[in-house]
Amino acid sequence: MAASLAVLATGPALAQQGATAKGASSAAPAASAAPTGSALPPSSATPAATGSATTATAGAMGTAVAAPLDGQTYTVRLRDLEQRVDELKEQIRRSHTRLSLLSETILSTSVQGSRAEIVFQNDMSSAFRLIRALVVLDGAVQYNKADDTGALGEQTTIPILSGALPPGDHTLQVLLQFQGNGYGVFSYLKGYKFDVRSTHSFRAVEGKTINLQVIAYEKGGVTTPLEQRPQVRYFEKVTTGLNAASPPPAAAPATSASPISTSISIGTGNP
Repeated sequence: MAASLAVLATGPALAQQGATAKGASSAAPAASAAPTGSALPPSSATPAATGSATTATAGAMGTAVAAPLDGQTYTVRLRDLEQRVDELKEQIRRSHTRLSLLSETILSTSVQGSRAEIVFQNDMSSAFRLIRALVVLDGAVQYNKADDTGALGEQTTIPILSGALPPGDHTLQVLLQFQGNGYGVFSYLKGYKFDVRSTHSFRAVEGKTINLQVIAYEKGGVTTPLEQRPQVRYFEKVTTGLNAASPPPAAAPATSASPISTSISIGTGNP
């Protein structure tokens, strides 16, 4: 009886111990799982920490860019800017200088020099037919043509020179050869050739145009010897500018102090 009571007395205690042990065993897995659960939050917290560090770095860089310049850096940059501005001003000044020199050169070139318009005009009668004309200016041949067909004698005006001419004194030499052209009782004139040589000096003025007309004409009348009739005279007209001028009218008065020599040949004549 006493043993039964002892068992009954120890039963609740054992039951309580069993419950306690069961609770401890059930709590062990929870405790063992706790480290795994607690390890997850730190791993998940790592990106947050990285993002915070990146944000902090970007903020620091933005603060560095937006930071105002110190006095020394500002002074250096200002001096560099002023130097560049001065260089640009110097380049502009040089460009203006070159442009001015170019303009002066063009203007001075346009007014320098002179121009000459030299024309030969044949006012001889039909009794004298021009068969050769030679015009030399300052030793250079400007016109040289010989023609026995009569085509040359039919030209009343022959251009000799039209263009630029250096300012100063110039000498023009003229040689004209005429063939006698008679008929009827004057048919003997066909056997005569007349050479007329003349020299004329003139001056070309800078910035002006000289119009020089060389005129072949007959001097005297029927009582004048044939060898004295062919003559040459000159007419000059000077105009301002370097534009081509119209030749003066044939009726304009003209005088010539230039030496003129006339020779006459019978038969073949002088070449």
